[in-house]
Amino acid sequence: MSKLAFIYPGQGAQYIGMGQEFYEQTEVGKRTWDKASRLLGFSMPDLCFKENEQLNITEYTQAAMVTVSIAMTKVLEEKGVRPDVTAGLSLGEYAALYAAGVMSEEDAITVVRQRGMLMQEAVPTGIGAMAAVLALENKTIEDVISDIDDVWIANYNCPGQTVISGKKEAVDLACEKLKAAGAKRTLPLNVSGPFHSGMLTEAGEKLGKVLETVSLNQPVIPYVANVTAEYVTDVSAVKELLKKQVSSSVRWQQSVEAMIAGGVDMFIEIGPGKTLSGFMKKINRSAQVMNIEKLSDVEKVIAEWRRT
Repeated sequence: MSKLAFIYPGQGAQYIGMGQEFYEQTEVGKRTWDKASRLLGFSMPDLCFKENEQLNITEYTQAAMVTVSIAMTKVLEEKGVRPDVTAGLSLGEYAALYAAGVMSEEDAITVVRQRGMLMQEAVPTGIGAMAAVLALENKTIEDVISDIDDVWIANYNCPGQTVISGKKEAVDLACEKLKAAGAKRTLPLNVSGPFHSGMLTEAGEKLGKVLETVSLNQPVIPYVANVTAEYVTDVSAVKELLKKQVSSSVRWQQSVEAMIAGGVDMFIEIGPGKTLSGFMKKINRSAQVMNIEKLSDVEKVIAEWRRT
């Protein structure tokens, strides 16, 4: 029998107007945005739907993305669609935790707000950098950067796309050496900090203290953790994994491969954009992937899910 995974994108996929139809045309979606507004003390609909500069600032982006992803998930849940496993890329892991029954809607939204603030404050702007490395084997990237201080692999996204992170000078040097080692291109990323690098270890420790105040539940269904790319079925491991996730590599390619090895053959990407669907085509073309981004996507996905 077909197995289904809900997967959630991370920071960078956001845009003005994301999820607006779900807010305006579904009761459960509207309640999610309104609840986020009450919890955080600012208008989440204004942040998501009206032209503003805050949406691309980490401390706001993260809460907005998780709000959108949870609202879309709730619409699917109302229609009776339930996954066999969940996973999310970096920030998206919090929406996956909600879908897995581990974290409440309220805690997911408030924790990522704190997470965004801690990550934003961790390193002064301009000190850190991130860059995508294209068309180079992971082993080669690991070997090259092993001789360079203050640079780490941030994301294993898919074959041919890996992201490095760290001090700007170290990342620049690594890019030069990686191009010399055969990388097709290295692309600086427009980000506000060196995310998923050792420079955010302290931010992870502070997030750990935030998580100590949160009650988590045993997973109703398993989720796959970024840090280990393994199925998590025991709640006792979750807080430590989330603390480490801030400064550890996101093993997305390995996470998808683990889900496929576990029998998943249909993935639904829930949230703005189609970043994860693009990665999927490079990880395993035989896996089916669909998107929930517009309200009209919901019925298409449900029809395909029922068919399989």
